[in-house]
Amino acid sequence: MPSHLTRPLWKQLLFRRLKMLGVLVALIVVLGGGSYLLAPQWLMRLHAWVQAEQAGLDSQTLSVGQTRWSYYQGGAADGPTIVLLHGYGADKTVWLPVAKQLTRNFHVIIPDLPGWGDSSRQAGASYNIDAQAQRLSRFVDALQLPAFILVGHSMGGAIAGVYAADHPQRVAGLALMDSFGLSGKTNAFARAAKAGNNPFDFTTRAGYARMAHLVFKQPPWLPGRFIDVLAKRNQRRHAFMQNVFNALRQPGQYNALDARLGKLTMPVIGIWCQQDKVTDVSALNTLRSGLTHATSIGATVINDCGHMPELEKPDATARIIEGFAVAH
Repeated sequence: MPSHLTRPLWKQLLFRRLKMLGVLVALIVVLGGGSYLLAPQWLMRLHAWVQAEQAGLDSQTLSVGQTRWSYYQGGAADGPTIVLLHGYGADKTVWLPVAKQLTRNFHVIIPDLPGWGDSSRQAGASYNIDAQAQRLSRFVDALQLPAFILVGHSMGGAIAGVYAADHPQRVAGLALMDSFGLSGKTNAFARAAKAGNNPFDFTTRAGYARMAHLVFKQPPWLPGRFIDVLAKRNQRRHAFMQNVFNALRQPGQYNALDARLGKLTMPVIGIWCQQDKVTDVSALNTLRSGLTHATSIGATVINDCGHMPELEKPDATARIIEGFAVAH
């Protein structure tokens, strides 16, 4: 008699379950490998979905005028509201590592700014700082938000600052993180940008590597096929990216916040990475000296990160934002 027929029933059932599990694992590996090779964008979306689920965020859409907003929303429904704005070339997913800590005590909203991510884009429309701040105003009005904490990174920082200057009664606190729109030391990136060189509009793996070494102190590892997805995305939106980049190079845009700092009457904090090679940390001096009417002024410098603290130092970034929000 075959030996497997003499095994106790529980052993036979266990063996079958283990065999089934092995088959499922093998199937997942095969399908995952196939997705990586043939459709890596699915895996990237799946990863973002898992992160959003872990953070307690739901994906939602809202049409306001001619703009369809895509955004995450979730967290503590009865907690204070925090709105997080991403920077140029990015989307709402960059905030997910930070959001998983904030959603424990706060109601969190993270939009794709119009033109970026899954939010809509209109041909021929302006997407400079002022136009985006106006769209943001209509978005938060449509959501009927009470006074909220507004956090903006890079280009999103300039948009947040312009909105806060125009609507100070709506903003309970403003956090500007490695923000665009403030005068600072003219570094190599600023000189290249003013000359029209856009390192964010990469279309090859080599271009991605150059961009990553610019924005990160230590670039994170990313699978090659994922980089290909990002490169193809940039190819599709090349004209849009270049139009926005050219708009941001204009006077009144790259220093959009300088003349508006005196209008900020709410608590304000500047959060910067010491090794930022895009928006130099010296911009914090402009911020502090220009805040003549803010009810409180804070500044925090994070070591060992470049231009993307929400990705390089998500825990530290979340703690700083949370502390600022609790205090105000």
